[in-house]
Amino acid sequence: MRLSDSLTPGMLKTTGVYIDALAEMGVRTVDEMILMIPRAYEDLSAMVTLTTAPMNEKVTIRGTIASLKLVRTRTRKQLVQAVFLDEEGARADIVWFNQPHMMRMLREGQAVSLTGKVQEDGYKLKMMSPQVEDGTRTELLHAGRIVAVYPQTEKLSSRWLREKMALLRPVFASIPESLPAEILTAEKLLARSEALTELHFPSTPEKLNQARERMAFEELFHIQTEALERKNAWQGHRQKRLVTPMDAPLIKAFFASLSFIPTDAQRVAIYEILRDMESDKPMSRLLEGDVGSGKTLVAASVIAHTIIAKGQCALMVPTEVLAKQHAVTITRMLTTFHTYLQSGAWKEKGIQAAHLLTFALPRVVLLTGSITGAESRAIKRDTAAGLVDVVIGTHALIEESVVFKDLKLAIIDEQHRFGVLQRKALEEKGPPHTLAMTATPIPRTLALTAYGDHDLSVLLTKPGNRKSIKTTVVPPSQRRTVELFIDTEMASGRQAFVICPLIEMSKSDEMQDVKNVQAEAERLQKEFPKRTVTLLHGRMTPQEKEDVMRDFKDRKADILVSTSVIEVGIDVPNSTIIVIEGAERFGLSQLHQFRGRVGRSDAQSYCFLFTTEQHQASSERLKAMEEHSSGFELAEIDLMIRGPGELFGIRQSGIPELRFGGLLNPALVVRARKAAETALGVLTMTVRSKRTTIAT
Repeated sequence: MRLSDSLTPGMLKTTGVYIDALAEMGVRTVDEMILMIPRAYEDLSAMVTLTTAPMNEKVTIRGTIASLKLVRTRTRKQLVQAVFLDEEGARADIVWFNQPHMMRMLREGQAVSLTGKVQEDGYKLKMMSPQVEDGTRTELLHAGRIVAVYPQTEKLSSRWLREKMALLRPVFASIPESLPAEILTAEKLLARSEALTELHFPSTPEKLNQARERMAFEELFHIQTEALERKNAWQGHRQKRLVTPMDAPLIKAFFASLSFIPTDAQRVAIYEILRDMESDKPMSRLLEGDVGSGKTLVAASVIAHTIIAKGQCALMVPTEVLAKQHAVTITRMLTTFHTYLQSGAWKEKGIQAAHLLTFALPRVVLLTGSITGAESRAIKRDTAAGLVDVVIGTHALIEESVVFKDLKLAIIDEQHRFGVLQRKALEEKGPPHTLAMTATPIPRTLALTAYGDHDLSVLLTKPGNRKSIKTTVVPPSQRRTVELFIDTEMASGRQAFVICPLIEMSKSDEMQDVKNVQAEAERLQKEFPKRTVTLLHGRMTPQEKEDVMRDFKDRKADILVSTSVIEVGIDVPNSTIIVIEGAERFGLSQLHQFRGRVGRSDAQSYCFLFTTEQHQASSERLKAMEEHSSGFELAEIDLMIRGPGELFGIRQSGIPELRFGGLLNPALVVRARKAAETALGVLTMTVRSKRTTIAT
């Protein structure tokens, strides 16, 4: 029997019906059968006697069947009754309800092991429908050990699967190793054959834990190896044109042109990025930052650095609203920088670099799906001719008709919102140095796994002296009190966001109580007759969305009722209140993203998490929003509660479905990463230890 053999009825001593049932579970070969990992374990290793057995707890007892009979009740039910004597001679009455087949399985005088609960019945002991196993076995399969519990179906029981797995046990010794020998030795891991044997037939709790660790490490190791191979393949596209020497004087001058002082985290991130760009290997870096941590400043400074080196830049974002906002922000920052350079004020800072005067006013263009015709053709023509410095847009950037003369830097904002092929299409327009950015705080274990082909830069601190957002979970009974407070804030000139899970009322009975944008906008207009209420949702056209956001930013409305379309990138400093309806329906990371729409000025901001039902307000998950302001801390909590698939969406994020929970073990992820680097001969370097004047 080989691991590649297809399962056959004869191989498992069963019928084709069961083979078909296994196939429905995706199990068709011996290898796939062995990799059907138990979902849980039951420790039945302690053998007891009837006199030592705790009452009403599941136990295993060896003994013999002293008598056996079938009894029919008046209601035509069939009972199998037996007298059981344990190895010490103690007696218990056994009853199996509606299991007449037990008469065929058992005989008087037979040695058995019974697993079930011992109960007192007057002065007697009894067991109701215990599981039975042949007591003559030297090694029990269903009791007297740590028992594997498998995923069950209507046709396949966990007991049946254990029995069939035992038939395959001789094959386990021939399971090939999948990890390098030096990794096994260095990490002190079990061999694969031993690990899988322990998973199905655990000998001790310690060995079972070692087996699970071994298999979790294996999964993570292969993921990290594949990620590093992708990174090596990407960086194999060496080109001399990519070499961009670090221009420290320019970055110093850029910082000097700002009206605020960049954080240390921003300085370090910029240095790490520019250090990558000094190489002829295409950069592959992920900039991960909490809401409001200043990723746009990092991007703008690196763009300025690329422009003075005569390279073109592309910035791709998921929505047209965000693209236009980025275009305005980055154009303003680059224009301010140009004006500062022309003024010569940088000389007073002691910055010695006459070449800075060659920094011409950059040309920044916007390219989205709504820009068509002559305007679109002109932008593409000028981009191909090198007359455009920065192109900011949506997926329109990856169209075949968009050609760059010398694309040196591609920035992908909120990259998890783009598919793998979309990101690759942009990267192939150079190849350029690639910087991915995300405002979704990702636990390090997930970042190393989902984005293992990137180097990682993290922004943990926020610029300026912004106050922490006061967050409160609000049950329905306190709605009126909170809305009076909101009205007071609006009376002082502030604005409010209101987030609803739905656009319109759902037809589902289960969703009738869930707030929707249309109904809530009407209710709020009646509740606050002196205020102006507007709404925003995903069914609106890009132009309609832009008009609504512009009017809200210009304070033509007091309350903006929206769906999750405002989750990322909307910047309205005067809005200091955000209300999230049906907060229990959102994950912690998404709630934190919503919360980040306020707190963008020096004014105190507030976040109110309204629950649909009263009891939901005591949720520990929602209370975490009150207790933690760090998106990274919340992401770790969310990861533990919901797992990586629910947190980011398995297909969208690139995070594979792992069977052994390795992502919840940060130390194991780091070990697997280092082992993969060792196996591939990848030399890792911590750039933070070699900071230049940019970082300091």
